[in-house]
Amino acid sequence: MEEIKYPVRINKYLAYKKICARREADELIIQKKVRINGKIAVLGDKVNENDKVVVADNATKKLVYLAFNKPKGVITHSPQLGEKEIKDIVNFGKGVFPVGRLDKNSSGLIILTNDGRLTDKLLNPEYNHQKEYIIKANKKLENLFFRRMADGVKLDDGYVTKKCSVTKISSDRFSIILTEGKKHQIRRMCDALGYGIVNLERRRIMNIKLGSLQAGDFREIKGYELSELLKSLGLS
Repeated sequence: MEEIKYPVRINKYLAYKKICARREADELIIQKKVRINGKIAVLGDKVNENDKVVVADNATKKLVYLAFNKPKGVITHSPQLGEKEIKDIVNFGKGVFPVGRLDKNSSGLIILTNDGRLTDKLLNPEYNHQKEYIIKANKKLENLFFRRMADGVKLDDGYVTKKCSVTKISSDRFSIILTEGKKHQIRRMCDALGYGIVNLERRRIMNIKLGSLQAGDFREIKGYELSELLKSLGLS
């Protein structure tokens, strides 16, 4: 966990103490629901190590964590005219959002939450979190394909992908485990090696698995599964 040096801004302090994300902390401060040594906090206030910080009992929201199977053809963020996004399929409630993206022509697991702390912790490639995908290619996969995918592929912008785990499933299907998430990365990797993708499904994000969830369905992440996720993200 990142150590903080005192004095520290109140929003960073609340995030460090895992009470809420910084943006949410600012909202609580604006709503006058945070006190420092008995005095109502204002934006920009700083906290010293021995200060007493109190957040109103009714201020913090119930945190929600969901595993959702995004269907093919549905947009994760910012749909254009005529396109459907996740919230058009199921109403998850105010403040619940998808963490990261899964492109329109892909399907599978995406985590939905109202916990803003997850965004950087889950998406920042420096943390090397695993994401696993099952891909069906447009033609038979040669043995050289697996070696080149695993060793790293030079993309169209010159970036060379990190080494990764690639496993053959059948003559035209394989699984891949990535710890980074460049835009359309798997599609661009395959394209660089002369292959197209017929189907791409994300099956796992860290310890969260898609399992038997059908397209458009979701389930709550809770219990040991949630504890393990939050612990791995440094949030528990």
